[in-house]
Amino acid sequence: MRTQVAIIGSGPAGLLLGQLLKKYGIDNIVIERKTREYVLARIRAGVLEQGTVNLLDEVRVASRLHSEGLVHDGVEIAFAGGRHRIDMKRSTSGKTVTDNGFQSLQKGSQFS
Repeated sequence: MRTQVAIIGSGPAGLLLGQLLKKYGIDNIVIERKTREYVLARIRAGVLEQGTVNLLDEVRVASRLHSEGLVHDGVEIAFAGGRHRIDMKRSTSGKTVTDNGFQSLQKGSQFS
């Protein structure tokens, strides 16, 4: 087998890189030492930042993320006896994070 790029590991970064390379016509293979069942059962990248969601949209594998993910425009942290909200959307010109384990995208067989 010949390929232009070998990617070691089928975690979130490896799979996304493989899809981006494929989109631009670059042959690649993702090599994983663990079984598919192991990879799908492991919770990885539970919170996805806006830039990652944009890349998933670009390679057209985000439909399940958009239907099942929970978009958060801020977070609350607790300290000094109180809860304090950080409005990420307002502080970042509209950016949000999406709560959705990356394995749910893998289970949807959107990555080839």
